[in-house]
Amino acid sequence: MENSAIIISFPIADRRTSFDFYTTGLGLSPIGEAADDGIPEPLQFQINDGVRLMLIPTGGFGWVVGNREVASSSQSETFISITADGEPGVDDLIKKAQDAGATPVTAPARQPWGYVGAFADPDGHVWQVTAAAPPN
Repeated sequence: MENSAIIISFPIADRRTSFDFYTTGLGLSPIGEAADDGIPEPLQFQINDGVRLMLIPTGGFGWVVGNREVASSSQSETFISITADGEPGVDDLIKKAQDAGATPVTAPARQPWGYVGAFADPDGHVWQVTAAAPPN
């Protein structure tokens, strides 16, 4: 199989709200040309060299998953885990996300596996932020 980008797709309620959250709250840059509403269609963000996030309005998401029910914003079957630069990086990213409209899920704290916290985006998708381990 050829190396290609992995695209993680989330259902969303409102393109503008999600666009603003991911650009302002997480500092991600959208991919693609802007549509008539000024937001790229499809709405995608580059997470890193091999991973993209695509945000699909709930109706379109439902079309993709067929007769399966789209989970409500209060349910999480999966979450994305990202790494920040040390404990201050975790605190800063979670605060920035909350300032942009994220809902706190778990406050940043030291756990047996490291320093970690989590927030939910405006559509209820959970993001875990973990401190990068210091270099050996």
